[in-house]
Amino acid sequence: MNKLTVAPTRQAIRITTPGTRFVSAQALVRRFSPLLVLLALGVCIGAFNHDFFDPMNLSRIAIAAAIPLTIALGGTFVIQLGSIDLSAEGIVAVAAITVSMLVENSYNDNHFGLWVLAVAIGAGVVLGLANGLLHVFLRIPSFITTLAVGFVASGIGTAWLSGNTIRVSDTALRSIAITRYLGLPLSVWIAVLVLAIAWFIYRHTLLGRHTLAIGGGEDLARLSGVRVRRVRIVVFALAGAFYGVAGILAVAQYGQGHALIANGQLFVAITAIVVGGTSLAGGNGTPMNTLVGTLIVVVLANGMVLLGVPPYVQQGIQGVLIIVAVTLALNRSRRRIVK
Repeated sequence: MNKLTVAPTRQAIRITTPGTRFVSAQALVRRFSPLLVLLALGVCIGAFNHDFFDPMNLSRIAIAAAIPLTIALGGTFVIQLGSIDLSAEGIVAVAAITVSMLVENSYNDNHFGLWVLAVAIGAGVVLGLANGLLHVFLRIPSFITTLAVGFVASGIGTAWLSGNTIRVSDTALRSIAITRYLGLPLSVWIAVLVLAIAWFIYRHTLLGRHTLAIGGGEDLARLSGVRVRRVRIVVFALAGAFYGVAGILAVAQYGQGHALIANGQLFVAITAIVVGGTSLAGGNGTPMNTLVGTLIVVVLANGMVLLGVPPYVQQGIQGVLIIVAVTLALNRSRRRIVK
């Protein structure tokens, strides 16, 4: 009797159904939805006002995005942990005042040169470190800790200058916002460098991987050997360093330093992070998501100015588009409870 033999195959048979294809398409759209929103926004604005695509306007968008992007990149790492940092405005103000008082200015006779930029970043690291230590060792929720540190930092800045503003006349510092390479000021290229550093930390370091692991499940990360406390402290200090850089860019761009120099930037930064698709629950998100989210917010603001939208209407439109972007970016089908 002849035996029928079937040769084994090395490759597994992949069964694809219309349902799985639909789920894959949904996941793909959700993944790239912030970028699709950005492209659609640009096309719509450009269709109504062709000046939007003018190189000078695109340069203005890049300049406007530099400071909020730098702040948002620091905040992204904190949100990846499942925490939140509300101290950004205060830390940026302290860093800005620090650098303003140490370079050539209208307030004193100091003129120490650009090495003081490291001092400003160091001030941001110290305040970020305070966030992390208070949060970890006193076991205070991050939003309370950082809100308090932000108020303390703003208070320090106000008391330091007695509510005054320092005019900065240091040409080397101001050149950061004036000197152009390939049509863009040096401040934009510094923001690009900060983005590259953030991407390297996220993609190629243990800190980046451990940050996502903690946000995805702190108990599981701890059982896997992740030093949760240490990572939390380092991440908050890292965010402070990013805020310090933002303070330097703010002084270079505005030519002054004061306690309110970063007013409104916290809302823009957190909005950019969330619109970019990073979940406030932690465990996901990338610096590139944050870049796209920042550009959405900045392009929207720029477009409404070009289209002559009244200021009191702009906030409402921003709110609607933020809800639309978040709705497209987040997968709520797996959430039994939304809180």
